[in-house]
Amino acid sequence: MKDAGYRMVTLTNSPQKGVDAQLENAGLTEFFEQRLSVGEIGTYKPDLKTYRWAAEKTGVEVGDRMLIAAHGWDITGALRAEMRAGFLARPGKSLYPLAPEPELVGKDLRDAANLLAALGEG
Repeated sequence: MKDAGYRMVTLTNSPQKGVDAQLENAGLTEFFEQRLSVGEIGTYKPDLKTYRWAAEKTGVEVGDRMLIAAHGWDITGALRAEMRAGFLARPGKSLYPLAPEPELVGKDLRDAANLLAALGEG
């Protein structure tokens, strides 16, 4: 995704130290320009404020951001906050049937990256 011109940022309900350690242990830190934790604002996703706060922190309009996640509640929150969204349809994960549909659905992060590259918007 980064190679296709997309800026990558994490947004998590987990403590900052936890996400930093997870990314470092997985060897993924270099791919993300920022790692945001809602601990900084004290409001958890899917509260709409968290998605808007993340947009403000990165200097990107909320409608120009896309959240990619494997949690239906997170996708629904992002869409309600007027973000774009992509769903990772991992085994056992599902979208909320009454929520709006995300822009893309991939079976995993690699699949989602290929779908994003095909959009050519990076």
